[in-house]
Amino acid sequence: MPSVSSALSTPLPRNVRLLIGMRAARSFGQGAMVAAFALYLHALGWHGPGIGAVLMAALLLGSALSLVVGPLSDRRGPRGFLLGYETVQVMAALIALLTSTPWLLVAAAIVGGFGRGANGSAGPFAPAEQAWLALELPTARRAGVFSLSTAVGFLGMAGGALLAALPSWLSGHAMRPADDRLLFALPLLGSLICLGLLLATRATAPAAAPLRSPAAAATRQRENQLLRRLVLVNAFNGFGIGLVGPLIAYWFALKFQLGLAAIGPGIALGFLLGASGSLLAGRLARRIGVVRAVVAMRGTGLALLLLMPLVPWFWLAVALYALRAACNQGTAGVRQALAAGLTGAGRRGLASSLQNASMQLPRALGPLLAGALFHAGYLVLPFLLGAAFQATYLLLYARFFGAHEAAQAPL
Repeated sequence: MPSVSSALSTPLPRNVRLLIGMRAARSFGQGAMVAAFALYLHALGWHGPGIGAVLMAALLLGSALSLVVGPLSDRRGPRGFLLGYETVQVMAALIALLTSTPWLLVAAAIVGGFGRGANGSAGPFAPAEQAWLALELPTARRAGVFSLSTAVGFLGMAGGALLAALPSWLSGHAMRPADDRLLFALPLLGSLICLGLLLATRATAPAAAPLRSPAAAATRQRENQLLRRLVLVNAFNGFGIGLVGPLIAYWFALKFQLGLAAIGPGIALGFLLGASGSLLAGRLARRIGVVRAVVAMRGTGLALLLLMPLVPWFWLAVALYALRAACNQGTAGVRQALAAGLTGAGRRGLASSLQNASMQLPRALGPLLAGALFHAGYLVLPFLLGAAFQATYLLLYARFFGAHEAAQAPL
């Protein structure tokens, strides 16, 4: 399993370079929306449960689409799915840019996934994107390149969060909702760039269907058992993340009574350290294996999550948030690489679908509960609940996948 440095030292295939470029283009708009979207709705007069419900609906739709897209991309190839995704994203961003009419904004937010944060990936169509990357790369290069791609997404999201805060910071006062609406130009521009890059890709033939034989049936049965375990552990992880992550900007605003000018740079710092954490995770995975790297980094992030709501100063809370992002979000690439290694080539889209949907579906329930708790004044309880679910995830992850060959460090 190579490090990210080795992924950079060897030239990447053309399609891989274009896919990473698409991730960079998307990530600026996604970072701006993570920092600004919940605060934008808050400025329009929305309350916590309403904001949480919109985020929940977007995550539920994304989960449902993820379950369909991955298996279909195994048979039909991923390129067409990504072209359709970017086209829909352009329309959603245009609607949000042009109007704040509630029913139109809700529809655009649910379809566009505004505020959910996907680290620059194609949201519910990420299984097709991940399967495409896996098809283009040999097993030995996947963890390094997946970590590199994740790091690029985090860097772009950091830039987007800073851009979202820049107008308020320069003017010295909070912007009007009509001005904040201009931020939807960032996801619009990102999707237009992605469409151009997609047109420059070369279609990749889907992996051949697995042969039908007793040995193949036994292999499929083993893979199914691993995938069931993946779904179980990700359910705990997704719900734990959903209780805090999607509404973190809203929590900062409630607890410290600050606006986007202060919160945006804090969110950006989290994404910046998330990129560093992704590079670190790639190196750790090479030395000690994927599972040990995930447990070490996520365990540290768990301790930081427990400390974060207890501190009385904004910038200390931001520092803990950013360090936790490095530990938590930085492992995304190596976890995706492990999921891609649980099955043969003909089922990688399915594995990526289950990896995404099994996290996003329970994650969708978190914002509604957390929004209601925050609105009622319980600013610590969602963090404690989230920590309990993430601790359970780590224990099960180590038990289920610690001995799998895809999790082992090279000799």
